Amino acid sequence: MIPALLLTLAVEVPLYVLALTALRLATWRRAVPLGVVVNLLTHPVLWWALAPRPSPAALWTAEAVVVLAEAAMLWLACRRDPAVLLVTSLGANAASVFIGLVR
Repeated sequence: MIPALLLTLAVEVPLYVLALTALRLATWRRAVPLGVVVNLLTHPVLWWALAPRPSPAALWTAEAVVVLAEAAMLWLACRRDPAVLLVTSLGANAASVFIGLVR
């Protein structure tokens, strides 16, 4: 779980920082901890839900829940357009799932 968490953080935090700052939804000083916190809160739950061997349907369902949860947490922190935050969460999570599956 720890290597997967580190990979997730390495992929998603820079994407969250880039998106949140480019869209002027947060400063980089706020975007960095936001990217870390949303992942620290969702990643363990995702791994618990997928243990021990997930089906593809379980993986995609769990990832969809994570996208929604992270978007909701970002909205609570930023109070900005929820659709933009949902797309931001979807992009960050899609990138980390892709990298996790191909590595």
